[in-house]
Amino acid sequence: MSNASSGLILVVDDDEGFRTYACELLESVGYRTEQEGSGTAVLPAVADERPAAILLDVHLPGLNGYEVCRELRDRYGDAIAIVFVSGERTDPLDRAGGLLLGADDYLTKPVDPAELIVRVRRLVERPRSNGDAASSNKKLQSLTRREHEVLDLLAEGFRQEEIADRLVISTKTVATHIQRILGKLEVRSRAQAVSVVLRESKGGERARRPGSAQLDRPRSRPFGERHVRAFERR
Repeated sequence: MSNASSGLILVVDDDEGFRTYACELLESVGYRTEQEGSGTAVLPAVADERPAAILLDVHLPGLNGYEVCRELRDRYGDAIAIVFVSGERTDPLDRAGGLLLGADDYLTKPVDPAELIVRVRRLVERPRSNGDAASSNKKLQSLTRREHEVLDLLAEGFRQEEIADRLVISTKTVATHIQRILGKLEVRSRAQAVSVVLRESKGGERARRPGSAQLDRPRSRPFGERHVRAFERR
């Protein structure tokens, strides 16, 4: 088995057309690719040669994408970048659920080719070590109290308009906060920002920040393990 691969991307989708499209696109910028059409084929393929990243559809024959993601995280930790790709699970809660399960990013079909390349390249080229956690902590600590509130609500699946109503600010102000959050966390999308905060909170409740007031959020909305189980059953 190859212990690590610097440029192998595994594309897992039951749609042969999308697999071909994604592989040709990634190969055009220098990556090696392999394809699999079912969830059950992923773990043996990864054991044979560990990829740098996996594009993983949610709906798959055999094991679904959520189950595959959990198995990969249990076996390999954060050593492999995982990007969910779905044309059906496109709601904010779907994306949040995928990130909470351990994915690094979540794309919806149809996927813009330039965005796909940028997202994959950024994940493949970033360091994947224990030092990432400390780095993420420092980046999160750089956020203002209001930015933390906006990010927490994004992580719970609230839309921009709902965040504005919740915090009694304009949608334009929310958009400004989101752009600042992306810049401070050094990510390119809301999904990646949510991934950072969900990884920070995984394994226990987020530590309360000094001087920050807890939002009085509706009890029916917070995202947690029961939501994850519900996603896996869908």
